[in-house]
Amino acid sequence: MAVKRPALVAHRGYASRYPENTLPALKAAVEAGATFLEFDVQLCRDQVPVLMHDIDLARTSGQSACIWDLDSVNLAQLPVGEPDRFGASFSDVCVPVLSDVVEWWRSHAGVTAFVELKTESLQRFGIKPMLNAVMDALEPVRSRAILISYDIGLLQAVRESDGMPVGWVVPEWNQRSRALATGCAPDYLICNWKRFPPEGRGLWEGAWKWMSYEVTDPGQAIALAARGVDFVETMAIGEMLKDPLFSE
Repeated sequence: MAVKRPALVAHRGYASRYPENTLPALKAAVEAGATFLEFDVQLCRDQVPVLMHDIDLARTSGQSACIWDLDSVNLAQLPVGEPDRFGASFSDVCVPVLSDVVEWWRSHAGVTAFVELKTESLQRFGIKPMLNAVMDALEPVRSRAILISYDIGLLQAVRESDGMPVGWVVPEWNQRSRALATGCAPDYLICNWKRFPPEGRGLWEGAWKWMSYEVTDPGQAIALAARGVDFVETMAIGEMLKDPLFSE
């Protein structure tokens, strides 16, 4: 019987070896063989979409500042090389504007990306303004983009106005979340594997595909696929793709 392999998604790019959510991390992931990427988007002060997970820049830049207090011009010059992890190795890597990422991405026809609109910016700026800004930037690659979020309201807005594929990031494994998933019927359900029920209990059934994160063990990825997971996010995309379980 053939082993089911999940599709591997480069979580924030090749984030185990490069600063997360940066162009070097995304480029390295594709060079390593990734055909699926995942990255996070926030809005900055001038409501330009930029790649960033946290609203506080301390972890990625070493500077305690809020992304909402800086505009896109300032951020494009702010190093986010994660000095605590990498020292000065990536001191020239700055916050990428989504439109610049799209300009690179559009030349890689085989690459699809899960684009997460972060809850903090949705709440601060509103669903419609953030969605419009992100969609404008994604226009050249929209056929290869999947919008994902913890915010059910964002997914419903996409469905009502655009029809693009969407994914919901499940916050908790409980009956309320299951009811929300059933009502929204996203194309993808995304969940931390640690939140799944014990082995032997099935995942929720629906028209969606399951994606799980954060996995760096190839055997665990195969085990998740056996449970019905179709996509596995990993920050160690290069190592995972090279493993015999995925390379043979």
